[in-house]
Amino acid sequence: MIQILSLIKNKGDHEKSNILPIFMRSPWYESLGSQEAIQNIESPRVLSSHLQLHMFAKSYFKSKAKIVYTLRNPKDVVVSLFYFTKILKIYKAPEEFQEVLEDFIQGNALYGSWFDHVKGWMQMKDDSRFFFITYEELLQDLRGCVIRICKFLGQDLNDVQIDSVVKHSTFKSMAENVQTNWTKAPTDVMDQSKGSFLRKGVSGDWKNHFTVAQSEYFDKVYQEKMKDLNMNFFWEQSS
Repeated sequence: MIQILSLIKNKGDHEKSNILPIFMRSPWYESLGSQEAIQNIESPRVLSSHLQLHMFAKSYFKSKAKIVYTLRNPKDVVVSLFYFTKILKIYKAPEEFQEVLEDFIQGNALYGSWFDHVKGWMQMKDDSRFFFITYEELLQDLRGCVIRICKFLGQDLNDVQIDSVVKHSTFKSMAENVQTNWTKAPTDVMDQSKGSFLRKGVSGDWKNHFTVAQSEYFDKVYQEKMKDLNMNFFWEQSS
C-alpha cells in the first residue's frame, strides 16, 4: 500500500517515487525516530501506522487527512508474523508455529489484538475520510483497486499513469526492486540472512501451515470475537 500511495502521489512516475527506500517514503507515525522525517516530507504526506483507533492522534479526527486501512485474512497474518519474527531483531524467534498462533489469538503482539484493531477502526467505516480495502482484493484486481483508491484520494490519473502504478506495485516488481524489497533496511533492525521481508505475496498460504485442529480453533475464536461487527470480509467466503 505504501508503494501504491507513493506512486499515486507522483502520478505514476516510478523514477521519482523510487528515489528513496520504501521505509523512508512513508515514516511510521508512532516512531520517535521518524518525527524529523515526517516534518520534512513534501505534502501530501504518506504516513504509516499500526496504531489502534483509541491510540491514534486525536488531531486526525479534526483534520481533513485521509486513512487507507488495509486488512488481510488473519490466518495469513499469523503466517506472515511467524516468518517476520525470524528476521526482525526485536523479536525472539519462536520455536514453533503454535507459539505465534497462540500469541496472536491472545493479543500478545506489538500493537495488541488484531481483533480489537479491526473492530476499532471499522467504527470509521462510514466516515468520508476513511477507506478500507483487503490484501486479497489487491491481489485479485490490483488495477481496479488503484482506481478506487485514486477516487477516494481525489487524484485524477490517466490510464498510462494508472498502468504505471499497477506495474510497479506488483509483488514481483517490488521483490526485484532494491528500493521496495527492504534489503536496504539496517542490519541491526532486520537480519535477512534468515528470510526475505517480501516472502511470497500470495493469499491462502495459511493452508500450508495450519493443522485442521488449529484452523478449527482459530475459526471458533474468530467467530466469537468478531460476532458483533456485522461485516463480511473478503476471506470469510473462502476460509
